[in-house]
Amino acid sequence: MRWWDIEPVLELERELFPHDAWSPALFWSELAHARGPHATRRYLVAEDGAGRVVGYGGLAAAGGTGDVQTIAAARDHWGTGLGARLLTALLTAATDFECHEVLLEVRVDNDRARRLYERFGFETIGLRRGYYQPGNVDALVMRRPAGPAQDPATGHAPDPATEPQGTTTHG
Repeated sequence: MRWWDIEPVLELERELFPHDAWSPALFWSELAHARGPHATRRYLVAEDGAGRVVGYGGLAAAGGTGDVQTIAAARDHWGTGLGARLLTALLTAATDFECHEVLLEVRVDNDRARRLYERFGFETIGLRRGYYQPGNVDALVMRRPAGPAQDPATGHAPDPATEPQGTTTHG
């Protein structure tokens, strides 16, 4: 993700998470930690063949632990495997950061995302009450050991050159 991706990412963020969307300042802050020799973040976007941002994701790394900060796919790309490709890229980033484990939070009412994470070996380890504000929605805390990132549905890491729907990801 680059600075010029922030506005289209924010549009998608507001569409998908209208009650608890990230602010522009939060994205800018995260990107400030994503470059240079001491980077602790990896943010990426997925674009369709027309250059429209159709997904994004971000990972923070510290002390051997990766944390999936955000991941989203446009509704018209649900069911295409885009979420799995984004998650695979974030898990690869966790390996690059030499993380031993990867954590994330997911809304208890987001069954689609929870199923994706479970497919990738994440297990629920806790509950954060009222985590998502202002709706006061609980979050499940999930964890998996870091390791080879592959989509369990295909048994291998996706090849960006052959991604379906003409989507490409870049950081």
